[in-house]
Amino acid sequence: MSFVDGVLARVPQPFRALALRHHELIKFAIVGGTTMVFDLAIFYSLSLTILEEKPVVAKVLSGILATVLSYILNREWSFKNRGGRERHHEALLFFTISGVGVLLAAAPLWIANNVFDIRANQEDLTTLVVVDFVLNYIIGNLLQMVFRFWALRRFAFPDENVHLVDPDLVDEAAEEPSGHA
Repeated sequence: MSFVDGVLARVPQPFRALALRHHELIKFAIVGGTTMVFDLAIFYSLSLTILEEKPVVAKVLSGILATVLSYILNREWSFKNRGGRERHHEALLFFTISGVGVLLAAAPLWIANNVFDIRANQEDLTTLVVVDFVLNYIIGNLLQMVFRFWALRRFAFPDENVHLVDPDLVDEAAEEPSGHA
């Protein structure tokens, strides 16, 4: 039994059935959180040093590196039970979809800097860091997350050959009473 299956076996009903039903979304969110921290570290390392005057370039570079990590983690964990595509075709679709996602994530920062010229009026580094965080990692990541989850399931990792996490856990979840009278 895998670590994830072991954790799911300990989750009480009705939450276990809900977790099993949405296991890909949960895994996708964990991968997203991991790659967000990775992206965040690279973005701030670049935007506070060598790319201080070019935050959008820093965001695109950090997004590209995070996308490579995301492909590996999503392919080998989140969507490992899906199939139907040759690896090179799947990778091309993943990186194309993720490229659109990187642009969606950078869009709020680009709009703030190029339409509203937000950096011209900011002298305080703390305010600038908070504004960049909100634009990049809250608004931008929400936009790209919704798009990428839909598009990856639809195109890169299609429904063909989908397998459940562990059929035994699904059977147990269906047999256990929900605790409601």
